[in-house]
Amino acid sequence: TDVSFGNIIGSNIANIGLILGVCAIIKPLAVQGSIIGREIPMMLLASFAALILASDQLVLGEQSAFDRSDGLILLLLFGLFMYYTVAGVIKGRQSDPLLQQIEEEDDRSGSSKGLYNFGLVLVGLLMLVGGGQLAVDYSVSVASQLGVPSVIIGLTIIAVGTSLPELVSCGLATWKGHTDIAIGSVIGSNIFNLLLVSGICSTITKIEVPMPGGDTDLFMMVFLSALLLPLSLSFRSRLVRGEGVALFAMYFAFMGWRVMSVV
Repeated sequence: TDVSFGNIIGSNIANIGLILGVCAIIKPLAVQGSIIGREIPMMLLASFAALILASDQLVLGEQSAFDRSDGLILLLLFGLFMYYTVAGVIKGRQSDPLLQQIEEEDDRSGSSKGLYNFGLVLVGLLMLVGGGQLAVDYSVSVASQLGVPSVIIGLTIIAVGTSLPELVSCGLATWKGHTDIAIGSVIGSNIFNLLLVSGICSTITKIEVPMPGGDTDLFMMVFLSALLLPLSLSFRSRLVRGEGVALFAMYFAFMGWRVMSVV
């Protein structure tokens, strides 16, 4: 479970510090009003909820962990997020030219292309699950051989490996001028990680917060999530290059400190 904790929290930290940092360095990221008003607050809510639910040691004097009841709470929050997201999409689909374009292309392509795309998604999911299991197994093996705590492996190697495809896709989208895709993808990924992935995993089995250091990882995740809101409101609702450099530097400084703290 240390690997699961490190992967989930580490991915969220990498998404903001690494991916958004790199994308903002490539090109300033325009932040839409809907993201500022809905997605970022929801990510903050998810981050604070995870921090509070994992504060068993502080509140009860017990080992901090995400147990089944915590998982159900996270899944409930995820359901609420999906409800408001879908409701917002349905409400605004008539005025969204991008959605109208997608619907028109779907109508022209017919059902055969839809089945083909569904097949590709299914194959991709199977490969993702298999690859993820191999990454976890071999990473834990390497960690045990080197004497490195598995949470550090999850926080660094696995988390960054999980975020690499997103880094490439967001970087390319930013380079082509689709900066809203980059920031929307990162925020959505963080919400899914905290509410859906953590919720499902902790419902199946208890995820303990590794000590020492796990609480620091949670605080860093919350700090970066909270920092994103004022950064998004500055410079005419844009993340500029200077802010990207700051996020990038904070990410590597924190990861360097975490690795050195256990060496």
